[in-house]
Amino acid sequence: MKAWIKKAKEYLTHSLGKVPQELNELDWKETLSPQNDKLCRHICAFANYPGGGYLVFGVEDKTAQPKGIGKPEADTIVATLANLCRNNVSPLVSIDHLIEEYEGVSLLFIHIRESAVKPVHLASKTIEDSYIRSGGTTRKASRPEIGGLMLNSKTPVFEELHASKLKNGIEVMTLLDYAGIYRLLKKPVPSNADEIMYWLEQEKMINGVDGNGYYITNFGALAAAQNLSDFDTLSRKSIRVIKYEGKNKSGGSKEYPGSKGYAIGFEGLIQFIKSLLPGSEIIKHALREETAVYPEIALRELIANALIHQDFSLRGSGPMIEIFDDRIEISNPGRLLPSKKIDRLIRTTPESRNEILAQAFRRYNICEERGSGFEKAVIAIELFGLPPLKFEETENSFKVILSAPKTFAEMTQQERLDAVYQHCIIKYYSSEGMTNTSLRGRFRMNEKQRPQVSKLIRETVESGKIKLKDPDGSSDKFSVYVPYWA
Repeated sequence: MKAWIKKAKEYLTHSLGKVPQELNELDWKETLSPQNDKLCRHICAFANYPGGGYLVFGVEDKTAQPKGIGKPEADTIVATLANLCRNNVSPLVSIDHLIEEYEGVSLLFIHIRESAVKPVHLASKTIEDSYIRSGGTTRKASRPEIGGLMLNSKTPVFEELHASKLKNGIEVMTLLDYAGIYRLLKKPVPSNADEIMYWLEQEKMINGVDGNGYYITNFGALAAAQNLSDFDTLSRKSIRVIKYEGKNKSGGSKEYPGSKGYAIGFEGLIQFIKSLLPGSEIIKHALREETAVYPEIALRELIANALIHQDFSLRGSGPMIEIFDDRIEISNPGRLLPSKKIDRLIRTTPESRNEILAQAFRRYNICEERGSGFEKAVIAIELFGLPPLKFEETENSFKVILSAPKTFAEMTQQERLDAVYQHCIIKYYSSEGMTNTSLRGRFRMNEKQRPQVSKLIRETVESGKIKLKDPDGSSDKFSVYVPYWA
């Protein structure tokens, strides 16, 4: 039995008591009114009411006695109301229905769910034509009441919007790789189709509509689409991978457009990118082994970050990974959020434009816990002896650049300063603090190069990026440094 039916029966019993009375939560009728406008007003009113409301069909109008309803008539009522909910009110309203025994007869119970986005109004008119329940009846909402509804309205987020037209269950399971998501969660795939559809709805990948079908949400498509090209509004959000010959875009290039949803295609994407990257040979246990030039954890975190934090309101562009001989550039549409500073991105306070996608990536074990992505990438970069991460922001995009190995002598002065700052942040969050010794370890430099490193530290202090932890300390040799904002 559906959870809401018990409450609906309790309201009906209360309404049909010794003295029948109208309720804000429920309205009973003998049959369907031929006046669609009147029905739409009731739909709006219940959708605007806290917790939603119920329509019950099969109760005699004059006597307030249950007389029952046949299945053909009930099917017609459900189809009519479902059509009105989709086409005649705005935003779309979701309903559920059930034919239940009540005092020996069959009644049709309709549950009109409360809308998260308010006010619900007649689609052909403005929000001035919104309706509410008051005193057990439906009436037009006043301007102050409309304002109150708006204050209690949830702003729809991109991930919750619909990416498809109404689909049946088979079409949904064909378009989405639900089995791939189960694998990411390390869960067995149910054998029952109804259980799968219920789970997809709980995952916010689909929205069921009054038993007549499902809408695939933007999140469902972005996470699990077999092919994003099947969704017109998301086809340009596929991941583009471009491999250039040389160190700039003037040489030849090959483009490898992605097609799968981000979550189910992520592991394949990482392995494909690794196959395009140069490697280096090392001697280990007297045998030659091939090792990656770039740390895989950095690739994973930076690419996941680009997917999660892109601005989906920017049409016609998607995340892009450009591979050059000496670097990888990972970019996504959209600037940093206003609360973010480009020099405070490592271990920053977690914040995302697309929180549903971000939470899902963490649950699917695609990226690390909140706020740790850049930190783990920098730690891996230091272990591999790479130059520091570089961040660039343009008018409509954000880019992270991961550079190939360079010696200290090959790094530019700006790269050295950025490396010191990033190393200082990592040591600060390790509760250690940066020293000359730790920085020499980061640059693979020996004791004889201590004066050279000391000079670089002084230059970084002068640039305002770091400061002495203890300004009154007397020993330069054992001085500890922290980021400027610590």
